Amino acid sequence: MLETKEAVNITLTERAADEVKAVLADQGDENALLRIYIAGGGCSGLQYGMALETDPIEGDRIVEAHGVKLVIDEQSFPYLNGITVDYVEGLMGAGFKIDNPNATASCGCGQSFSTEEGAEDIPPGAGCRTCPSAR
Repeated sequence: MLETKEAVNITLTERAADEVKAVLADQGDENALLRIYIAGGGCSGLQYGMALETDPIEGDRIVEAHGVKLVIDEQSFPYLNGITVDYVEGLMGAGFKIDNPNATASCGCGQSFSTEEGAEDIPPGAGCRTCPSAR
């Protein structure tokens, strides 16, 4: 793990942790880590991503909440420090929702956002496919 003076401030709600644990149990690897990252793309310039993996890499920040280990890479960290990850259910379906205090704008679906710093150093991504403005 990268040593840093910058505090890691990531919140995973208990509801989100329960959903992650259920996915890990379904996958048969309850020790896997949940990687949260950003990539360039989407309607607003940056988009969120999540993946399960077993081994962190050099520079990763790791935080544990409600028995789930979250991993954030060095490049995504400045954009994601301070986020809250929740799991919500509604009329449009269910899924993970990220509340990001670093975002200055976001698209209608909430999967893409922008910050004051912009996306200069973020590699291009696949783009947002759920917003009407991206179709």
